[in-house]
Amino acid sequence: MRRSSRLLLVVISVFLCVALIMLSVSGVLSPVQGILATPLQFLQGLANSFVTRVSNFAEGIVELQSLQQRNRELEAALAAYQSEIVELREIRSDYDRIAAFLKYTRSRENEEFLVADVIGRDISAFNRVIQINRGTRDGLREGMPVVTEDGLVGRISRVSANASQVTLITDTVSSVNARLLSSRAEGAVQGQVGGLRMTFIDLGTRVQEGDTVITSGLGGNFPEGIIIGQVTSVRQAESELFREAEVRSLNNFDRLENVMVITNFQPVDLSVFE
Repeated sequence: MRRSSRLLLVVISVFLCVALIMLSVSGVLSPVQGILATPLQFLQGLANSFVTRVSNFAEGIVELQSLQQRNRELEAALAAYQSEIVELREIRSDYDRIAAFLKYTRSRENEEFLVADVIGRDISAFNRVIQINRGTRDGLREGMPVVTEDGLVGRISRVSANASQVTLITDTVSSVNARLLSSRAEGAVQGQVGGLRMTFIDLGTRVQEGDTVITSGLGGNFPEGIIIGQVTSVRQAESELFREAEVRSLNNFDRLENVMVITNFQPVDLSVFE
């Protein structure tokens, strides 16, 4: 009984399926299919939208990770480029200094120079000295003049085996016999708190702002013709016997990195004639 019922159910199901297929093919069920398809299409659209959003979200995560990795790579490359730029700037700076030194040495053919690095400073209101990385092993001695391409720096006051101390011309104990380049008038440039001052200028000498001051060579402590600086102002001394001029060095003593020592100059000791 049960088997016959099942068989009948199968036959009826097959018949209905065949009938539905025939009706669908013939177009009879088209209105019904359209009605049923509308909610199904809506549900399909929702499903497609959800799948698209999930897919876009997943792609966004992958793209974000890729961008983060690319950003890290760019940051590393930028750091490397910045390091190279700093290195190239240092090389360019060294090249410019060497070129300036070379040009200066060629302008003073009778002098021999030794380039040294500044390795220390003791710069205060009254003490103005620097230390360089050359000493007796390099042939340096006390009294040797120290210059840059911008002019006179000072002279060596103390020497060790591999280092030397240079007393700057701006030190209060420094005094350099000098000459005005334009008028050839002589005087002495002394270190002052905050700068340089040229004293003992003859009253009859015409001194103007911008005049170049050079070493005179008198006294035998410095070679002749080294630039000391430029006159910035002029006034008459209180004694009214001489004129005085404020002088600005072309060197920035607070930022010296390299200097040149004139090694073939021998200071003259005139004290034996006193």
